[in-house]
Amino acid sequence: MVERRSDAILARLMGLHPKVIDLSLDRTLDLLDRLGRPQDHLPPVVHVAGTNGKGSTIAFMRAILEQAGYRVHVYTSPHLVKFAERIRLAGEVIPEEKLSALLEHCEEVNEGVPITFFEITTCAGFKAFADTPGDVVLLETGLGGRLDSTNVVANPAVTVITPVSMDHPQFLGNTVEAIAGEKAAIQKSGTPSVIGPQPDTAMTVIDDYAQSVNAPLARFGAEWQITETADGLQFTSAPLSIDLPKPGLLGRHQTANAGMAIAAMLELRDQGFEIPDDAIRQGLAKATWPARLQRLKKGPIVDDRGPDWEVWLDGGHNAAAGEALADWMEQQKRDLPLYIIFGMLNTKAAGDFLKPLAPHVAKAWSIAIPGEENSLTAQESCDFAREQSIECIAADSVEQALGQLPDGPARLLICGSLYLAGVILSEND
Repeated sequence: MVERRSDAILARLMGLHPKVIDLSLDRTLDLLDRLGRPQDHLPPVVHVAGTNGKGSTIAFMRAILEQAGYRVHVYTSPHLVKFAERIRLAGEVIPEEKLSALLEHCEEVNEGVPITFFEITTCAGFKAFADTPGDVVLLETGLGGRLDSTNVVANPAVTVITPVSMDHPQFLGNTVEAIAGEKAAIQKSGTPSVIGPQPDTAMTVIDDYAQSVNAPLARFGAEWQITETADGLQFTSAPLSIDLPKPGLLGRHQTANAGMAIAAMLELRDQGFEIPDDAIRQGLAKATWPARLQRLKKGPIVDDRGPDWEVWLDGGHNAAAGEALADWMEQQKRDLPLYIIFGMLNTKAAGDFLKPLAPHVAKAWSIAIPGEENSLTAQESCDFAREQSIECIAADSVEQALGQLPDGPARLLICGSLYLAGVILSEND
């Protein structure tokens, strides 16, 4: 593994607060004040919250904006292989030297005051975006919205709320309505708010909050619609009706993510951005986002399986992600059996993720996620799979699971966690 100077700094930052997650804006605002309030000196911001599809929606927006010639800053989390993935400056992952200097500066200015890892690194992201020329910032919440460290931008250009479902109930509430209330709170007065497909209960909460702050809504199924066609997609709204190619990201669930991205681009058009229809089409087709139904084409696993196998990787980890994967499985030809190798965190509802997969999986191997103290053990994960009537074997490692797979041809899907996906990509990409 490559040792980076930033890794040592990040390890120190991990120790500044006894809790990994402690939702609050106070510590973030205090450090930002000492850094010169960079959040007030950003290019126009598109702020994205939601349970599912945030990263994919941002990937579509980034591809469209870059196709239109704009310099795009992006903040996402978590990373898969290296932390620098979280901060893109004008289209490029932040260089190691710049990242290390930035983190050290934030560490020095913070002077040892308790602050969570996500809070101080978010402040670093804002500082990088303010100091680097760019045209737009695509900003993803880390957890929730109301008390998320990203929710310090007073006047974003657009807010986007992707589909809301149960996730992180220990922090956000144990009902969809409560979670929707946390996400809805990124909406700001006078800022257009693009809303993806929602459960009725979530939509009511989001709508009520938007009205309370006077945020104009652009809602799926009302102000805009997107549908599949024989050749791709069709997006329809009052200002635009457009035929689109198939998206670069696979899975039927990406249709809605593409729609949210386009709806957000129309809001930016209204604010003076020049985003031609061709940029929308080409960006949609070229969008990439690792570990979202990504087919692996190289590396030890692909070499081990040989040409008769398809090897896929996905980082989804909740019930909605399980349903999206099951829908993708349903669309595949039934000519190949499907096997899965999976690992999950103990903070996730493993049974809810696995339940939709059960009818499609021939056999599963469970593992503990390497290096993750919050991972379920292989046996715990296996027990969850068996409860969903999935035949499962607990394995000591990915390598051991690979060695127990039957002969092909077949499909292999490695899934259950972005952290596991990061481990796989670090060795197979």
